[in-house]
Amino acid sequence: MSKITKTYPIVGMHCASCKILLQKSIAELPGTDEFTVNFATEKLYITYDDEILSLEKLKQTVASVGAYKLLDETTHHQEQLRDRLKGKLIFMGAALAPFLYFMFTMSGPPLIQFIIATPYLFIGGWDILKSAFIALKSKTANMDTLVSMGTLTAWGYSTVVTFAPSIFETEEVFFEAAVFIIFFIMLGRYLEASAKKKAQGAIKALFELQAKDAVVIRDGKELKIAISEVKVGDIVVVKPGQKVPVDGEITQGSTDIDESMVTGESMPVSKKVGDAVIGATLNKTGSFQFKATKVGSDTLLAQIIKMVEQAQATQAPIQRLADKVSGVFVPVVITIALASFSFWFFAVGKSAQFSIYTATTVLVIACPCALGLATPTAVMVGTGKSAKKGILIKDARALETAHKITHVVFDKTGTLTKGQPEVQVIEFSEKLDAEYSNKVLYSLEKLSQHPLAEAVTAYYEAQKLSEALSVEGFVDYPGFGIFGIVDEKKVWIGTKAFMEQQGIVTNSMITEKAAVLQQKGQTVSYIAWDGNLAGLFSLADTPKEDAKDVIYKLNAMGIKTIMLTGDNKVTADVIAHELGVDEYIAEVLPDQKAQEIKNIKSRDPNSVIAMLGDGINDAPALAQADIGIAMGTGTDVAIEAGDIVLVKGTLDKFLEAIQISKRTLTIIKQNLVWAFGYNILGIPVAAGILYPFIGVLLSPVMASVAMALSSVSVVGNSLRLGREAR
Repeated sequence: MSKITKTYPIVGMHCASCKILLQKSIAELPGTDEFTVNFATEKLYITYDDEILSLEKLKQTVASVGAYKLLDETTHHQEQLRDRLKGKLIFMGAALAPFLYFMFTMSGPPLIQFIIATPYLFIGGWDILKSAFIALKSKTANMDTLVSMGTLTAWGYSTVVTFAPSIFETEEVFFEAAVFIIFFIMLGRYLEASAKKKAQGAIKALFELQAKDAVVIRDGKELKIAISEVKVGDIVVVKPGQKVPVDGEITQGSTDIDESMVTGESMPVSKKVGDAVIGATLNKTGSFQFKATKVGSDTLLAQIIKMVEQAQATQAPIQRLADKVSGVFVPVVITIALASFSFWFFAVGKSAQFSIYTATTVLVIACPCALGLATPTAVMVGTGKSAKKGILIKDARALETAHKITHVVFDKTGTLTKGQPEVQVIEFSEKLDAEYSNKVLYSLEKLSQHPLAEAVTAYYEAQKLSEALSVEGFVDYPGFGIFGIVDEKKVWIGTKAFMEQQGIVTNSMITEKAAVLQQKGQTVSYIAWDGNLAGLFSLADTPKEDAKDVIYKLNAMGIKTIMLTGDNKVTADVIAHELGVDEYIAEVLPDQKAQEIKNIKSRDPNSVIAMLGDGINDAPALAQADIGIAMGTGTDVAIEAGDIVLVKGTLDKFLEAIQISKRTLTIIKQNLVWAFGYNILGIPVAAGILYPFIGVLLSPVMASVAMALSSVSVVGNSLRLGREAR
């Protein structure tokens, strides 16, 4: 088997019923695995076996159920379609002039109206009629079916009256209904397409972030090339005000870089030799050179775009109700239209014109378009905007569920804490010269490869106290400590057990100090020379700057916070109390974390659990939680286990993700209320329910206006989310 995943644009979708028809037809094809038809993006996202299902067969199937056309992945169609629709609207708008005149003057011979309306309907509305006819041939129905039935009914009735007025005993026609319906339907589709274009703007904006070219050093010369030609290993030159072309690591120079467009971090970030840089970010100050490490589809920006597109292809659970309704919508509306005609004509005894008028209005006002757009447009805007804030939401389910979180489980190291030890205390015996003692400690630790030694070395270098002394006879005792001779003094550095092994004479003041530090959850190492304990230093993995504030805000929201860690209970207790978490579980091995998530779920079956971790050894726990949230590492965000990725690994972005989820769901509910409410109220009014009481009868023309505006209003409401999320 050879499974491939592709994205294909589909031309011709006008409503949620179109989506349902296409999904049913594609589901019957052999070789399909997973697929989604997205009405808002007008795309098919599909995984299929290309040895069983060919692209040509897929195209034929799509075309068989309506006037739909599946295009190759590389085809850019939406701009051309909008331009074509715009030109057609201008022509059709000009052709409305005679009917506007007839309406205002209450004149217009039926024959003249027939001559003008007929080409208008069958030429201007040909795409709609063709779509309905193809659907009819395949024994299906869509929105074009309703519009075609309404306009052809109005035109057919008026044509009979024009040429055989005695049949209905009237000369009153409503050709203008057919003409204006076609115009307003086309206008609504143009406005809807324009609104959807704005909703898709986040993806387009992400594409536009990337630089168009790069300056690389080849054969000792600077050469300007297209960004697509940059290769891994190239040395790239970036000057102030320029965009970083691809991902890499600085090899020369230093600068400040604005990474807000990718990570959402507002303040420029200082960069030096050895630091990573992200493609599409803006160099603010200095010139520098860097080695390209990721290009093309491997860059952070490319990963972000891919994740956003995948998220927009998924379907939020709340959309299922709308899809179920859309699946039976057209037949139900046709039934209501026939019932309306029958009631007024047979039961009440109204004229054929009156009865046809109400049935036509019912057919025209019904609109599954708004139902189909209610959820995906909000998801599209929400995921796109969150991506620009450095929050990658990988599927619509996570976006919908995040606001329901009741429990947040944090991995400690690298999530709540910085993930690397930092020096807390360095103390020497009062009898020793502190400056000289620091030099001795630095000189030995610099020779060790242990993580704690690296932390001590980094501390001294940051303090600019990094004058190294000569060390002889250096020995590393893994798991215990190190030994060396400085100025003929034998120096030992390491654990308490190491000191005891070497027969070091204890110092009560130093050991008492060590006990206090250990109670604070710090790791203590001892320093001794010439057989006597001379001092100590302690290290700890300290909390991230925003951790305590985030925990406080989560607790204020009524969300229970739990910390998982492999550390001992003393260290876990210190961190837990410092941050204010509700509960901690210590001494948990990586492969036990998923089980702890299960245990929490069993204690509270109604809980919605989010797990925050680094996405590596926390992968099973992330997958076990209701929502897995992976902490990104700046340039590497391709973390499969998480449903949400926080690009820079800052916890405040988690709070933003909850807020975006909450606001997105509010917008979706508003859209669905409008879409359902519009049809629930509009269809009975169109059928004439108010006529016996207050004499109000909705015209087919006004019904077409209302139908067009319903879709535009839903998309417009979704766009508000984008403006609020900035």
